[in-house]
Amino acid sequence: MQKRIRNIFYSFPLQLFVLHLRSNLLLLALWLILLGFISGNLGFKLGFQYLFLDPEYLGKVHFWGFFFMGLAFGGFFMTWNLTTYLLNAHYFPFLASLSRPFTKFSNNNLLLPTLFFIYFLAKVMHFQRNFQRWQWDEIVFLPIGMLSGTLALVLFYTMYFRYTNRDISHYVGTQSADNAPGTVAPGRPDVDLDFIKLDAGRIPVHTYLTERFRLRLVRSVAHYDSKLLLSIFRQNHLNALSIQLMTLILLMFLGWLIDFPVFQIPAGASIFIMCSVFAALIGAINYWFHEWRNTIVILLLLLVNFATSFRSVGHRNQAYGLDYESAPAQYTQKVVTSDSLLRRIAQDKQATERILDRWRYQLTGSLNARPKMVLIAVSGGGLRSATWTMQVVQQADSLLNGRLMDHTALITGASGGLIGMGYYRELYLREQSGESLCRMAPEHIDLITRDLLNPIAFTLTTNDLFLPWGKFETGGFAYRKDRGYVFERTLNANVNGLLDKSLSDYKNPEQAGLIPLLFITPSIVNDARRLIISAQHASYMMLPPVGIARPQAVEADAVDFHWLFGEHHADSLRFLSALRMNATYPYVLPTVHLPTEPEIQVLDAGFRDNYGLLSATRFIQVFQDWIRANTSGVVLVQISSFQKVDEIEESDRKGIVESLVNPIGIATQVLNLQEYEQDNTIGFIHDILGPNRFHHLRFEYYPPSNSRIHASISFHITEREKRQVMQALHRPENQSRLRRLQLLLAGDAKQ
Repeated sequence: MQKRIRNIFYSFPLQLFVLHLRSNLLLLALWLILLGFISGNLGFKLGFQYLFLDPEYLGKVHFWGFFFMGLAFGGFFMTWNLTTYLLNAHYFPFLASLSRPFTKFSNNNLLLPTLFFIYFLAKVMHFQRNFQRWQWDEIVFLPIGMLSGTLALVLFYTMYFRYTNRDISHYVGTQSADNAPGTVAPGRPDVDLDFIKLDAGRIPVHTYLTERFRLRLVRSVAHYDSKLLLSIFRQNHLNALSIQLMTLILLMFLGWLIDFPVFQIPAGASIFIMCSVFAALIGAINYWFHEWRNTIVILLLLLVNFATSFRSVGHRNQAYGLDYESAPAQYTQKVVTSDSLLRRIAQDKQATERILDRWRYQLTGSLNARPKMVLIAVSGGGLRSATWTMQVVQQADSLLNGRLMDHTALITGASGGLIGMGYYRELYLREQSGESLCRMAPEHIDLITRDLLNPIAFTLTTNDLFLPWGKFETGGFAYRKDRGYVFERTLNANVNGLLDKSLSDYKNPEQAGLIPLLFITPSIVNDARRLIISAQHASYMMLPPVGIARPQAVEADAVDFHWLFGEHHADSLRFLSALRMNATYPYVLPTVHLPTEPEIQVLDAGFRDNYGLLSATRFIQVFQDWIRANTSGVVLVQISSFQKVDEIEESDRKGIVESLVNPIGIATQVLNLQEYEQDNTIGFIHDILGPNRFHHLRFEYYPPSNSRIHASISFHITEREKRQVMQALHRPENQSRLRRLQLLLAGDAKQ
């Protein structure tokens, strides 16, 4: 019994697993990260788990989506085996005496991947059965697809190594060890197998599994020539490095195919591929440079950072339609506070007041009527927010007999919510122009919430990691193709090409009062100001009104896009690029660089104003005199995909390590901090307009209290999540606000 236990403990599979725990922590971390995604413990709010449990391919969840997931998992599994074989095979010299040593190594290295794969399939079937309500006869094809893809990839690798790897019989029978491949690792010293034979460095193994998974006793290799054993490992290592290199070349080739949806594999598969790339890099650096690996990694990072700081080498994403060839605009504190800005503010304010006059006339047909002015502020939150925004606006517009957009003078917001409102405003404009479509049709929610994440993830993996080189032209200028380009192209395709416009296309309709003004406000990374992008000049949004009367009293906290880039074809900026800049979540989409000196970068509007309230209240503050004289009040419709009140997290059961980092946790409460500050601003607006002239209606998405699934805030949303978000409008709180909105706008129809 004791001998059997000893044989189990010193079995090759178990000793490999122990070795991974001891020496391969970075490689194990990749498995743990993937496990965290699938279980929902990592990226739950971003919906990462659905990318694996509900993968879409060509807009649907079916066999082929899971087949590609299986291919990608098989690639990661085999890369894991290749990498660990490169790094650890020399600890087990008996492998060199076996036929097909890499195959036997892989069979004995199955413990961790098998447990992971079983858990993965179990989660998939549980999710599809309990949350997507699929029947078993439908579900069964999903693991079959996954298994088919994995086996296909593993079979390919097996055949490759079967015909390229040489075992000991080849060298003994055909050539001497002196003619075997030499070492290829300049930073790694040769493994001294004579020393290993003395058990000074060898890991003891008593049994191993064959290709048919039968236990065999390990034979001694003491009688073999050390050079012969070493040559086998070297030759196997060369083949492993070769196939990893071929995999990277294949990924780079796929980067040329980013324009074709058929090649846009599920986002979860792209994550598996990315992990394969990281595993290969970790293995290559460890194998080639061994004890120098940490130094080499630091030097490589410094070298890459230095090289990509030059425009000729590094890729910087750009705003499409903007002129980057002219001399950059000067962006300094002196320019932002110049006297010419104050003159520009007065001109832009007068121009906008003329637009508001036309809006009032379009709404009432009278120069004397005083209607309610509606401002719509929408929150960020990916496709969840786009779904919620479209649902609320469609329902409100329907209850008001199509008059909501007539009453609306301004739309503001962030990320997904503003993507939804930008699309809805375009539908409204096309109806105004006589096109035969219905903006309140349910199909528009399906269109605006089609998947965006899969093409982004695919492009990041196959193109952006290797520096984009493909180009396209728009507005007479050439730009690089990257995931920003793919995001815009996919979004436009999802809505049947309706958003393929520039800012200038909206200039005249806004000036005529036919459609509401729309402010897009991404955050400037360099100084945390907001960039105000609009079809109109809006320099009055750059600072509070007191800044005009007392220029030194307050600081400009925003920058007007037209004021800054008037000589860089600001009107030609693609509307899709503006929406993307407003929704640039870090790493998911590339940071946008703008042609200024010094160069500025912009990110998601949510970092400064995730709810659109800062822009809406600033607009009210600037035009408060016009509002008092020409309207009967303002109705601020806030559409938020976040609950206003969150549960308070406990902190009294934290250990000493957690307590050390706990004070930093307030940095993660940026949305709550915005809520508090904006509540204060809402109170200020109540004061300046009066309680009977300002009405704030907040429509909130509440996840069902009895649901284990909360809609994620990513560019991918499942059908179940979509239904859940849309059902939130039936909650009593939101229904009460719809009725309140009807009462407030009753009687303001055109005379």
